Amino acid sequence: MRTTHKFFALTAVAALTAGLAGAGQVIAQNRPVVKVDGSSTVFPVTEAVAEEFQKAKKGQVQVTVGVSGTGGGFKKFCNGETDISNASRPILMKEMEICRSKNISYVELPVAFDALSVVVNPRNDWVKQMTVAELKTMWEPAAQGKIRTWNQVNPAWPNRPLKLFGAGTDSGTFDYFTEAIVGKSKSSRGDFTASEDDNVLVQGVATDQNALGFFGFAYYEENKKRLKAVPIVNAQGRAVAPSRKSVEDGSYNPLSRPIFIYVNSEALKRPEVREFVEFYQRQASKLVPPTGYVPLPSKAYAANLENIRRGKTGTVFGGQNKVGMTQ
Repeated sequence: MRTTHKFFALTAVAALTAGLAGAGQVIAQNRPVVKVDGSSTVFPVTEAVAEEFQKAKKGQVQVTVGVSGTGGGFKKFCNGETDISNASRPILMKEMEICRSKNISYVELPVAFDALSVVVNPRNDWVKQMTVAELKTMWEPAAQGKIRTWNQVNPAWPNRPLKLFGAGTDSGTFDYFTEAIVGKSKSSRGDFTASEDDNVLVQGVATDQNALGFFGFAYYEENKKRLKAVPIVNAQGRAVAPSRKSVEDGSYNPLSRPIFIYVNSEALKRPEVREFVEFYQRQASKLVPPTGYVPLPSKAYAANLENIRRGKTGTVFGGQNKVGMTQ
């Protein structure tokens, strides 16, 4: 699969490019630029597509892919600073209102499915599965400063310190996880190690026997020798581990979710943006699996292409972060 070791280099390139050129401008070598920012979860997919697109265009177009989290990406997107926003959740009502105030309209395109993964250190020999209730006990606001050991969550677990690692508050992964586990988006204890960079979370869990964290499936897949995924007891009472199969058959709930790109409808009029977005939909079935995510059905990508052709703007989610949604 494609690795994320290029994360820092590409992020640095994106930051440099942002300082040199605005959306729709051209930079060195007189190449048009497509600017993308947002979710670290969606980053591996868009990075893979960007690499293949630039090869296909023989270097005539540059695609920069930044990482500032879903929320941070929407801030830039709704301010007209980017052409495309990677998002690991649907756009929220407050973000819709900001975009509307800046006359930014957009085409919403789901691009893959993710299995949001709960992971522990491989030396953790006491956790075989977890319930949503146990995860809530760990992560709800009331746990702050109080739930500090594993046996406080489940008396069968040892009296060992509980070290938590999770997505930062600008992350769509944080929004979705808290909605699915705690019952309210962004409702969480604050005394955990947070980062918008999933590689930081991977490192934290991989080096601490007492750690637990959560992030997108691609980052678990890439680091499965250093991490252990925890099967989650689903609504049917069965403990299910994250996998392509469990996402496709719907058994990995409530932590399966679609991930998206949002395209500025004005930017979509530029040939390089339109070509990149159409290329994305046509190549996704091939390029998504190596990143560790699950491709959508072919009819979904066909519907995306039709929405691009028609210039269909807006969101079908009504500004809400709905748990358990499918496309």
